[in-house]
Amino acid sequence: MKIIVDAMGGDNAPGAVVRGALDACKNHGIPVLLVGRTEEILRCVEEGGEKTLPKGMEIRDAREVVEICDDPATAFKMKKDSSLTVGLNLLKEGAGDAFVSAGSTGALLAGATLVVKRIRGIRRAAMGPVIPVFGGRAILCDCGANAECTPEYLLQFAYLGSFYAKRVLKVEKPRVALLNIGAEESKGDTLRKETHALLKAAGEAGRIHYIGSIEGNDAMMGGADVIVADGFSGNVFLKTVEGAARFMMKELKKAFYTNARTKLGALLVKKELGEMKKLMDPSEVGGTVFLGISKPVIKAHGSSDARAITNAILRAAEYAGSGLIEDVERSIDAMKVERPREKA
Repeated sequence: MKIIVDAMGGDNAPGAVVRGALDACKNHGIPVLLVGRTEEILRCVEEGGEKTLPKGMEIRDAREVVEICDDPATAFKMKKDSSLTVGLNLLKEGAGDAFVSAGSTGALLAGATLVVKRIRGIRRAAMGPVIPVFGGRAILCDCGANAECTPEYLLQFAYLGSFYAKRVLKVEKPRVALLNIGAEESKGDTLRKETHALLKAAGEAGRIHYIGSIEGNDAMMGGADVIVADGFSGNVFLKTVEGAARFMMKELKKAFYTNARTKLGALLVKKELGEMKKLMDPSEVGGTVFLGISKPVIKAHGSSDARAITNAILRAAEYAGSGLIEDVERSIDAMKVERPREKA
């Protein structure tokens, strides 16, 4: 197992990326191939307390960097010697088992799609973040890769999310639900209604455990293990959840530090508050997988610190060893929607 890491991607690169990679390599035993400007990487390694590269860590030189201001659709083509482009090509060639980057989401998705390629038969790749819900975790498919979707895309997202929940989240029979404005079959627009019909048929055939439509509030209460959405709705849902979590933590902090009595209360529940904060911390998740790509590609948050990079590498190793991609390849015929033949 070897994880390729874009050393130059992200707001805190290369320092935070290298420190996170060092932690993953030294303390978790995961070999890492860092891609980027060799001299900058080596300087960060030394600043991390290492005189030389530790065992299991390698460097592949890449002189260019994909900047946040670059056009996502063409950046990886225009900058062929960028850490992102070189890293994706290394993944394609088999130099590693997964690729992690905190760089441009758009460029990474475009590069993964055109360089590494989608699994044959998959219409669109989906971003699948794992989110905390009451009683556990759920995977959201999609959260922004595809703003406009067809029912077939959403059907495939349901399968992809279900395989991820089984293989990575270890849910024996994942409950799949369609994010909608109501649980009734009559609710939603044309896309939701047509998707519901496809998901219901897949459920009746025993291919997925489809439980119907779900509203955002019920999804957060643990009503499903896989939340299926188009990228637009999924992104709004995800950002709302993140904003609500930050709001709640700020309000709790304000309430607990009002006076001496509340400060004492805060001291008594300090451990529990810490666990709650950890649950809502994106750094603990590490990264978001690009489901549907033929090899594991993980997007770490742009502002990732070293801990987030370490966790992204751990998630990448977990995903690479899960067998999920093989599951999708074996099931691809069931994930297709038959299209009517055009008349001659």
